Amino acid sequence: MHINIILAGVGGQGILTIAAVIDHAALQSGLTVRQAEVHGMSQRGGAVQSHLRISDKEIFSDLIAEGTANLILSVEPLEALRYLPFLVPDGRIVTATDSFINMEGYPSMKQILEELHHTNHPVLVNAAKLSREAGSIRTSNMVMLGAAAPFIGITSEVLEASITKLFQAKGADIIAMNIRAFRTGQAFSQLQATAK
Repeated sequence: MHINIILAGVGGQGILTIAAVIDHAALQSGLTVRQAEVHGMSQRGGAVQSHLRISDKEIFSDLIAEGTANLILSVEPLEALRYLPFLVPDGRIVTATDSFINMEGYPSMKQILEELHHTNHPVLVNAAKLSREAGSIRTSNMVMLGAAAPFIGITSEVLEASITKLFQAKGADIIAMNIRAFRTGQAFSQLQATAK
């Protein structure tokens, strides 16, 4: 088992929380994990990316080379486009369709979606809508993690246990809401798969 995942978004969207859940779940599954993070502008709204490499064998580098990412999990659609050169030909993109317009010349959503549709069956998620249905817009990152779960190679049970562990200090209600968001994203992704 070996998977390279690029997590992408902007500051404040919960990328590092997604990374923490996947890291914990991978370790609980007896896998090796390497992670590297890049914070652009180091503030809310600046670009954030994390390279996650997971394997059942030793990993020698934290960074993912161009053309070797199996999954791009993005919480912002333009950020998904930014990392297309990293994707293997049959790799998957799971991205939120909720744009965070933080620059001049931000392309139209139509242009972004046209580019994304050139990839291998992208999973395009209205994370804001689904997270509200799950109980809070603040859970959109867990919606996205759920949508990407079928492509991560770790069981849903272990990912949910890691969500529970990560949010344990915040109480049972917050844990339940984040698990609900995760399951909402997962159900959406499964529905997309059966629709193809």
